[in-house]
Amino acid sequence: MQGMAVTPQVEASQAAPKKYQFDFGEGPVEKGFTGVSATTRYNEKMGYGFNTPENMKNVTAAGTGVASDAVQFLAFGTKSENTFNVDLPNGLYEVTVTLGDTARASVAAEGVFQLINMTGNAATDTFQIPITDNQLNLLVTEGKVGTNFTLSAIEIKKLSKHAVMKPTIYIGGDSTVCNYYPLANSLQAGWGQLLPEFVDTETYQIRNMASGGQIARGFRDDGQLEAILKYIKPGDYFLLQLGINDTNPKNMTTEAEFKEIMRDMVRQVKDKGAMVILSTPQGRATDFNSDNVHNSENRWYRHSILALAKEEKVPLVDLNVLSSTYFTSIGPEASGKLYMPGDSLHPNREGARQLAQIVADDLNRQGFEGFMSR
Repeated sequence: MQGMAVTPQVEASQAAPKKYQFDFGEGPVEKGFTGVSATTRYNEKMGYGFNTPENMKNVTAAGTGVASDAVQFLAFGTKSENTFNVDLPNGLYEVTVTLGDTARASVAAEGVFQLINMTGNAATDTFQIPITDNQLNLLVTEGKVGTNFTLSAIEIKKLSKHAVMKPTIYIGGDSTVCNYYPLANSLQAGWGQLLPEFVDTETYQIRNMASGGQIARGFRDDGQLEAILKYIKPGDYFLLQLGINDTNPKNMTTEAEFKEIMRDMVRQVKDKGAMVILSTPQGRATDFNSDNVHNSENRWYRHSILALAKEEKVPLVDLNVLSSTYFTSIGPEASGKLYMPGDSLHPNREGARQLAQIVADDLNRQGFEGFMSR
């Protein structure tokens, strides 16, 4: 916690509101929101503000309403002290973030990533977070270096006085798995983005920490695994699918190195008491032979993923083979329509939906709770 809240304020929090709304920038403030300028410094009396406003800047934004203006973070990084702080009674909260104009940005809070690679102006997403020190510390940070990291609005709703997240399905992966924005109607999608359609979301929340272009070493070392390890607990799942980008020579990851990095992540999560489930990536739209049979079993370090699952005694979704069976059943032309135009690797929204359904079907078949079969 970077801006200490005074004890009397915490004690008085029994009557505190269950919802907080902040509209950032120097433009008109939306009804029901509290206006916050880049110059608003945190103080104990207000209970909110920027920790270091000298590292903030008011900017315009192309959206409407709360998204018509924003603040820009001039200092950033998950460990940066240039945060927006809000005093909150301890408990579990739901935080909805609306960005300003930015190509790709991530949201961090409490020193770790919360949302990964939000793309496009006025992108909006929501996450749950347990507050245990009476204060939320949030900032917008790297999705893509060189772009502006901006924030238009946040809405904070208290869910429970107990600072424990409900059972959670964490997902790790690359561009075939990650979220694309707007979440509700993006043309491109990853199967992790569509998985909520096939999960009992009354019982489980889904945290998709996958990101485009990711490799095993990057996921482990650059903050995504750190965020998962901070919160994951017994009763949670961690679905991990990597390998596509690791096979690219530019990433200089041998198959043996890939396998050991994946093993390290598996063991770290198992040590937290959560269930790790490995997945193999689906193939390309063009992986059909002359008999119109789809097969991509030799792609993406798949054999090492299978071996690792066996050695570490963790469940496996062989999405590579399962998706090939599906693609073969519908044929090359229909399979091609499940990928982005002119792209044989990345699924479109319907393709991601089909892959998510295949993953959920297989997990349901294996007896895992929360996954709905067709």
